[in-house]
Amino acid sequence: MSMQLTHALAGQATSSACVIPLRLTSGFEQKLAHGALRRVEVKELLFAEGDAATHVYRIETGTIALNKVLADGRRQVIGFAYPGDLIGLGVEGAHVMNAQAVKPTRVRCLSLATLRQSIAEDPTLGIKLYEALARELAAARDLMLTTGQRSAVERVASFLLALSRRNQRQGQDPTSFELPMTRTDIGDFLGLTIETVSRTFTKLKQLGLIELPASHQVRLPNLKALQRTADGEAPRSPRSLPADPNQAPLSRHTPAHPAAAADFSRGRQGGGHWASPRPKAYPAHPPLT
Repeated sequence: MSMQLTHALAGQATSSACVIPLRLTSGFEQKLAHGALRRVEVKELLFAEGDAATHVYRIETGTIALNKVLADGRRQVIGFAYPGDLIGLGVEGAHVMNAQAVKPTRVRCLSLATLRQSIAEDPTLGIKLYEALARELAAARDLMLTTGQRSAVERVASFLLALSRRNQRQGQDPTSFELPMTRTDIGDFLGLTIETVSRTFTKLKQLGLIELPASHQVRLPNLKALQRTADGEAPRSPRSLPADPNQAPLSRHTPAHPAAAADFSRGRQGGGHWASPRPKAYPAHPPLT
């Protein structure tokens, strides 16, 4: 693998969360096995934004949240790293985000120099890294869509489905898994407040789309229905839709009949209230043509 491709890999990773889930080659696994093992406690930083980038890290146990903190203290979680994931890849010079443990975590450390040497010795490793980075870039783009356009229910449903798919790739049960992060972490990832996250979990539970045996345990009894919800295809209340698709829904204060609407307008102009001493009988709406 050429150094040009190595730098290309680096350039792509900085646009994403730099979380690389992949199955490594046996030679690289052996080098990782000889890397230093480091323990990171809850809320402790594995590395901080601006720290010199000298190593990549594979999560052995636990979970790491990658995040950026704005000047006013607001935090955006960029992604979560789980056992088997590599983080710290694709950064040249200094880290561009923080890596913070959300539960007790152990990581295996490998120097960037050793990683580059491994790519030079085994081109297959470079291709695996490239493919993993491409998947991670697609996930980053999906996160932009989630936080920019989806509703709170759609965001949480999409988040749970992503964890389900990850479990399936790992050969584990896609319908039951642990949530190692807090509701605050989830909110900072999805662009929601902790109150909204909690209400959304409750709503999904009431709809029968999820089960919560414990605060950090989730079961998904109907993956297809949850996917429809994430896609925005959940059935809506008929009252929430206008009768005529070409006409905006009426205000709840506006009478539906045109004649009543005229009286309503005159009443609003006269004193701000629409009232009549006796209910008026209005003719039926003209037939549609």
